[in-house]
This record gives sequence, structure tokens and C-alpha cells, in this order.
Amino acid sequence: MSSRIVSLAGGTHQLLVNGRPFLMRAAEVNNSSFSSPAFMRAVWPKLVENNVNTVLGAVSWDQIEPEEGRFDFNALDQVIRDARSHGLKLVLLWFGSFKNGLSTYVPPWVKKDTSRFPRAMSRQNETELLQLLDCLSVFHENSYKADAKAFAALLCHLRQVDEKENTIIMVQVENEVGLLRDSRDRCEAAEAAFQGKVPSHLIDVLQAQWSTLNDILRGTLADFHIRETSSSWEQVFGHNSLQTDEIFMAYHYARYLEEVASAGKAAYDIPLFTNTWLRNVPDKEDPASQWPALLGGGTKPGEYPSGGPVETVLDIWQLFAPSLDFIAPDIYLSHYEKTCAGYRHRRQPLFIPEQRQDEPGALRMWAAIGSHGALGVSPFGIDNSSPDVSPFTAHYKLLAQVAPQILQARADGRAIHGFFFDRFDKGEEDPSKPRVVQMGSWTLTISRAFVFGHPAPSYGMVIHQESDKFLLVGEGYQVSFKSTDPGARFSGILSVRELEATGGPEPDLLEGRWLNGDESSQGKAVIMPSESPDCGGFFISSWIPARTRIAECSVYSI
Repeated sequence: MSSRIVSLAGGTHQLLVNGRPFLMRAAEVNNSSFSSPAFMRAVWPKLVENNVNTVLGAVSWDQIEPEEGRFDFNALDQVIRDARSHGLKLVLLWFGSFKNGLSTYVPPWVKKDTSRFPRAMSRQNETELLQLLDCLSVFHENSYKADAKAFAALLCHLRQVDEKENTIIMVQVENEVGLLRDSRDRCEAAEAAFQGKVPSHLIDVLQAQWSTLNDILRGTLADFHIRETSSSWEQVFGHNSLQTDEIFMAYHYARYLEEVASAGKAAYDIPLFTNTWLRNVPDKEDPASQWPALLGGGTKPGEYPSGGPVETVLDIWQLFAPSLDFIAPDIYLSHYEKTCAGYRHRRQPLFIPEQRQDEPGALRMWAAIGSHGALGVSPFGIDNSSPDVSPFTAHYKLLAQVAPQILQARADGRAIHGFFFDRFDKGEEDPSKPRVVQMGSWTLTISRAFVFGHPAPSYGMVIHQESDKFLLVGEGYQVSFKSTDPGARFSGILSVRELEATGGPEPDLLEGRWLNGDESSQGKAVIMPSESPDCGGFFISSWIPARTRIAECSVYSI
């Protein structure tokens, strides 16, 4: 039985593997790692030590089809067997026609035959000659047919060798597609398409789906309804416009990937997605996004891959590449939570196949999984770091211990809120503000745990267990509760109990210490302390350090 994604109440999703809910603790290895089973032999034990349960790795077109029509899956098959022997699941990344806006992973017989597989062309300004790019043009069917044939062969092989074991649980189609160095392809076929009439089915779909388009695309198409729609792209969408170029490229890239994805889906019905090189829009609300725009990939089409499924054209991708189960954002420098929210558009599943592997990345994982219902997140280049220094080792250990509670809460439709508070230096303003959320008949205020010294970075999630009972996970924060009943004169904490996870793949939570007094701020808040609370030299040591990082509390009002 292949894995599948099911929709749950409230717009969240569950990934089912072997018929059971599965929460990915994912990590991506470097691009070339899966090409050598010998190289991976030393990596698998480290991934297990990292508390990873799902590994993302590339399968490249040039390796599996070095000669047209001759497929070689020997290296891949060994990788699959070795992952299976270590108890790990795989998400394969198909590096076919496109990888990061280029075509560097196509086979030599494709690279050298530019008459059969034409390249995209760019022009930086009106006086510059056309430049041949290292990127296949999406306006030629020979390219997408060859890619689709190879991808279908790969998926057919995966069904044959893995459908029963279900080691491979998803496949990514291409990688960060789009055109670099120009806002649109300038090759002859592309120019003819751009000057020709906009396809009527694009117009019809946009008009029919107008109320469901995201705010960004509706803003771009503000006067779309009053234009002559049986005309060229510039006449319909605007003259000399980067947005017009991007819509044009997005439509044709989406159709190209649909050809590839649908061929694979017909061979093996397994969840498919593609990922996104995002626009870099610095946002003061998220300190992790404060980088120069060009360093993060640029703000204009062509600085980032034009036509890729960024949020400005996300609807076009969702509507014209229906064989993709979802579009996934690679979040490095964009505002993390806004991006998570944006990529749940049209109630699609959320998965983050690439993100930072440092402390800010690990902290943000709790928000993605807790507040945004992510199937998982995946720090990139995990094989570059040692498990004993990677922050994900500890975070994934804790996530594994509470995964059954997360998955059950999602299935039940109960509220979950995940959050983080970033590290900051002494003397700096705290970049993370308290969170106020409502769960059932209670208003929760989540803030950093009070200490006399300097607060540590903190993270976690709160899961609504029953009407007046909550599960708290993480460290370095505190939660106060207030009844929403207008007649309530007092809200308080009834009890707090530390919980400790048993071992094994499906851990239970056993009751530990009763936490009261200093550990519950004298009944005012549940404190989930940091691993090393800073007492600031205060002579009474009243702060206990984090131990299990899991607790359950009951609250009451009178």
C-alpha cells in the first residue's frame, strides 16, 4: 500500500504510511549524497542518531538514464535497501529537467542536442544580444516528453521494488523551477507564445476561480475583468510588466510539470509535490528574514526563478498542475510563519522540504507543526553536521515523544498551538512578543518564562486535551489561563503534572512529579523552564531546570 495524504477537519492533513498516521521528522542530505550508496553507509547511523525518521535525497535524471532508453536503478535500489535496514523512510527528489532554475542534471544526450531539446534564452536589456541559458525551454514538447518518460520509468520501478515496504513515502517533482537572469524566456517559441493569444482556458479558470485567488494575485489582476481577454499576454495582463512575464512563465512551467507529474502518477499513485525558491521579502517581524535581498534570492522575477510557484502565482500552479498534491516552500530567509500560512492556501497540505538547520530553524519547527499543521519540516544539508552539535537532535527527540499526541489531536480536531521565542543578546530588545490564543473556553497567554537573569530561547506547543486540560511541550516559557466565561470571577490552575515518555517507536506518557508552588508561579501560570535558567545571581535558587519538557495541567474558574 502506497502512502497517501488525507484531509482532516479544520483544514489540516495527515500523512498515512502503511495505513497509519505518520509525522515526519525529516532532514535533507546534500544533492550528491544519494548518488553513492558507499558514501551513505557512514551517513545512515548519524541520521538515526539525529532522531530523524525521514530522509530527503536526490535522484538525478543523468544518473538513471545515462543513455536514452537505458535505465540504471542499481545505486538507487541499494540506497532504498540501506534506508530500510536503518528503519528510515525516504522522500525522493527528482532532479529532472530543472534544479534551482537550471538544467544541470539532465543527461548528456539532452545537454548536447540543443536542436531537439532547445534552451531558454535571456536578454538583460533591449541592446543586449540574446544569451543562451543552461536551462531547457518549457516551450518544447520534446523536453517534457523525455522528462515525463524518465519520471514514469522511475515511479514504475519504485512501485515494483517498494510498494509493499513503503520505504518511499513521497516524491518531489523537479527542484525550485523557474527562469533565472530574465523575467521570461526569449527564445523563438516563447516569443511566439507571448505575442499570441492568451489560452482561453487560462482566462476561463481565472474568471471562474476569482473569489478563491489569494490577495496577491487578485491585486496583480485588479483590472483583469475590464480588459479584452482574447488578446496577447501584455494586452490582457499589462504592458512592460514583470508581473505579466511571471504569470506567463508560471502558466507554462506549471503545465510542463503537470506533464511530468501526471505521467509519474499514472505509474505509481504516491504523494507528489514540487518545491519553491521563494522571493526574499525582508520582514521586521521575523529576525531570521533580515538579510540583503540578493543574498536571499532577490525580490524580482529573474533574480529568483521567474515562473516558479512563489506566492504571487501560487494559484496558477495549484490550478494548472493538479497532479501535484501540494506546493512546498523552501524557507530560509522569508518570514517563517507568514510563509507557512500562505502555503496552506486552498487548504493544501504543508510540508517544508528545505529550511535552516541552525537554532532559529529548529525553534521554528514547533510553529510549523503546531500552529500550521505541517506534515513535517526538513533542514537541508544534515549530513554536514554532527548529531551532537545539531539542535535538531534534541528537538526531534522531544517531537518523537509527543508525536502520538499531536497526531491524535489532529484526528480529533482539537486545537494545537506551536510557537518560539528567539535568542537575543543582553541589552537588546526582545524580538519575540507574548502570544494570546483561545482554546475552547480559555484564553491562553504564552510568554517567556520569567527569570531574574537573561531569558533563554524557548519553544514548544500547547495541545488542548479536554475542556479544562492541556498538554504542554517544550521549554523556556510560561502559560497563564483565563476563562472566557463573562461570569467567572477567578481563573486558576488546578494541578500540574510532569510527564515522562517511555521508550520505543510509540511512546506512552507516564506521570512524574507534581508541580506546584514555585513551579507554577504560585498558581498564576504553568512554567516550562529552560534547561539552564539564568537566576541572575539571585541568592534563592527557585527555578528548576527543564527535565522531560512535557507536562499536563488542569485549570478551573469560579
